[in-house]
Amino acid sequence: MDDGKPTGPKAKWWSRPTPGRGTRTEPSVEDAVEPSPASDEVADAPGEVPDAPAPVTDGTPAATESPAEPTPPAAPEHPAAPEHLAPEPLAAPDDAAPAPQPLHEPDPYGTPPYGGPGPWAPAPPVQRPTPAHGTPVPPAYAGTNGAGLSVAPEPAQAFPPPPAPQQPQESAPAPAAHPPAPQWQSYDPWGAPRQPLVTQPGPPLPDGRRGKRRGTALVGALLLALVAGGIGGGIGAYIERNGGLTSVELPQDERDGGGRAPDSVAGIAASALPSVVTLHVSGSTESGTGTGFVLDDRGHILTNNHVVAPAGSSGEITVTFSGGETATAEVVGKDSGYDLAVVKVSGVSGLKPLPLGNSDNVRVGDPVVAIGAPFDLSNTVTSGIISAKDRPITAGGEKGDGSDVSYVNALQTDAPINPGNSGGPLVDTDAHVIGINSAIRAADSGSAAEGGQSGSIGLGFAIPINQGKLVAEELINTGKATHPVIGVTLDMKYTGDGAKVGSSAQGTSPVTADGPADKAGVEPEDIITEVDGERVHSGEELIVKIRSHRPGDRLELTVTRGGKDLSITLTLGSATGM
Repeated sequence: MDDGKPTGPKAKWWSRPTPGRGTRTEPSVEDAVEPSPASDEVADAPGEVPDAPAPVTDGTPAATESPAEPTPPAAPEHPAAPEHLAPEPLAAPDDAAPAPQPLHEPDPYGTPPYGGPGPWAPAPPVQRPTPAHGTPVPPAYAGTNGAGLSVAPEPAQAFPPPPAPQQPQESAPAPAAHPPAPQWQSYDPWGAPRQPLVTQPGPPLPDGRRGKRRGTALVGALLLALVAGGIGGGIGAYIERNGGLTSVELPQDERDGGGRAPDSVAGIAASALPSVVTLHVSGSTESGTGTGFVLDDRGHILTNNHVVAPAGSSGEITVTFSGGETATAEVVGKDSGYDLAVVKVSGVSGLKPLPLGNSDNVRVGDPVVAIGAPFDLSNTVTSGIISAKDRPITAGGEKGDGSDVSYVNALQTDAPINPGNSGGPLVDTDAHVIGINSAIRAADSGSAAEGGQSGSIGLGFAIPINQGKLVAEELINTGKATHPVIGVTLDMKYTGDGAKVGSSAQGTSPVTADGPADKAGVEPEDIITEVDGERVHSGEELIVKIRSHRPGDRLELTVTRGGKDLSITLTLGSATGM
């Protein structure tokens, strides 16, 4: 059933005329005789006779005929509008005006720009909305398609005239040839001229150098791009290699460190270092390096005997102070039994003696600081604690006859001590000397004087300053030191517990006649097990215990004789050391 809608293909709102196509095919006979929708409406009205149907055109105007004009509608029953309100007719378009020429050669395929239909899908003609009955339809707008090609206007489709009025009325004035178009029909987006995709060339320069200028601009742009790329690459490589364009500034604490507490390691070192010296000793056969410290303002310096021993009787000793000044020194006195020596420098002013402490007041665990020149590294400071007291050690013995063996009732410390620290001070938290660094226990050589090249394993030994003070005074005053003795010869091969007095040989006795032991009643082959209530486990330990006293001191000895323990009181004698 025909519902009054067009039966042809429905045009979309974006359809537009296709340029460059041929004339349309003539409609078929069925299309020509099919009644128009308007005619159906009129025929269905009761009491009215339909007019003859309007001829159907194919939209292509003939060369000799103009588009059909619609029949004017009947006048309405209400009064006609005043003449001054009637719209003025527009001038008919000049069909004879020449079509605008395209700005470029037409596309042989008729392909419009910007995505229009191509030759494979020709667009149907533009179909505008159907106006109401009796509305004059103006002719199609003559313009160009999207490609800029001229397109002839299509004739307006004629609509059937309205039915004749039942009663005669005054005829309305004939409409103009081209009545004014409604507001919605005043603009055709597809009729507006379109520019081709190719940019329109501008007017040529007066001197004809447009092409040359374009080439120059292109070369300049290429050169600018190359230069910018090179600069950018160089900057990028620099940033990657250096981490940025600016120099790196790391944050740092700018506060003043201020002073240090006197009992801190830094405070102790600052107080003691000006009094510590480095000794360089050279002799005819050997040389060595050690440490010493200033005893008084007269230039006396205390050090170890094994430090100055390489100089012999004709060697040279050079003293270097903490500030870098140097001076030549000579030996005042030395003693191998105590492993102590005193040298003196002349012509040096401004010496700062290092105060001496009391080694009897030292307790295990007290903090200490060792200062010296290990491996000739002057002004080296290490710290630790007192690990033990009254540690009996022997050092030396390189000569084989025992004349160079030293017996020390030492202070043990874990402050790192290495070759070159010998003779240096071991100070307490008051920067007072409590010991003279003398020996280390090396991992590969056992107990030995600090003349070897083994490093510290945390077992260092220092001569107590109380003993060092007495020996130093004797060396300065007399050039020799005296040793306390009991007047017996010990059996150093005895492996039992205690110190055994030697056996009598033909014509000789291990107990010195009229000596301290003889007067006290000590006999050959007695075993001394205690000194002043302290156990003695070997002959070396007995000597160390005795060396820690001075001649004239009284000792209480415990002696085992024939399986019985005896108590003997003995007064120490003296002997001159070497």
